[in-house]
Amino acid sequence: MTEVRADGGSAATAATGGSPTVKSIFIHPIKSCKAISVSQAPLSPTGFVWDRHWVVINSKGRACTQRVEPKLALVQVEMPMEAFSLGWEPKKTSYLVVRGPGMTTELKISLTKPSLRSDGISVWEWCGSALDEGDEAAKWFTEYLGKPSRLVRFNEETETRPVDPLFAPGFNVKFTDAFPILLASQASLDAVNEQLKEPVSINRFRPNIYVDGCESFAEDLWKHIKINGLTFTGVMLCPRCKVPTINQEDATEGSEPTVTMMKFRSAKVLEVNPTKYKGRVYLGQMMVCENIDNNWRKVINVGDVIHVEEAFASYADVAV
Repeated sequence: MTEVRADGGSAATAATGGSPTVKSIFIHPIKSCKAISVSQAPLSPTGFVWDRHWVVINSKGRACTQRVEPKLALVQVEMPMEAFSLGWEPKKTSYLVVRGPGMTTELKISLTKPSLRSDGISVWEWCGSALDEGDEAAKWFTEYLGKPSRLVRFNEETETRPVDPLFAPGFNVKFTDAFPILLASQASLDAVNEQLKEPVSINRFRPNIYVDGCESFAEDLWKHIKINGLTFTGVMLCPRCKVPTINQEDATEGSEPTVTMMKFRSAKVLEVNPTKYKGRVYLGQMMVCENIDNNWRKVINVGDVIHVEEAFASYADVAV
């Protein structure tokens, strides 16, 4: 399976006149490393299975992201295609394969659960334990980043990481920043690229569900949508951090697209509490899936129709 190579394009996409559809599904197995594009993906109570399942940590147990380690953008990951089938369980021969520029060896991580545990792992405000992938993985990432690092996976059996209860009480994530699902559209990316001297690809924005066939920024106002019988609720516009300014092909940092987006996608322009959220720009909608529990899973497929059940009346009604 190959890493994401989504083409941003340069012309705004007109609505098709029909319902929007799922254009791509992106899974990010290791937080801040390259995504993989899959044709289908099963959902769990914490989002897509395998999404942000692992994270690289520093010597203090703190999560490493592209914000401080841009080189993570160049780390390629590969998983068995069958890992994204409903009900699949890892075998002893099932691996997560990790590669990086300048590394002479690839790293193979067994998808069966490791026995080692690391305590004091922190991601933003959360602190807990995680499963440690061992010294070989630690050596690989330490060499790649040039500083002491380890690779850990979320311990689903003993840990929970709740999302902000003000926005989505009762929901949890693994190592995702905020909420289980991030959805964005091709038309929105095209609208941004129309304003840029050099277009950017969707991998700068790291969505899970990439949508085609809607008007630009239509997803901002999607309150309830259905995909393959599952109900998703929009809980917050996605405030963009430093990551979209990092070129995902060479890890260089710049100021775009954020500088340009400030002109038409800022809290002030959208009138979403510009005093409190001065300096933020937005692209994409963060969502939760309402009808997923530990005993019932369902897949989302590329090509699935998105049924917009209810929309917010205006940006004033959208959480940020």
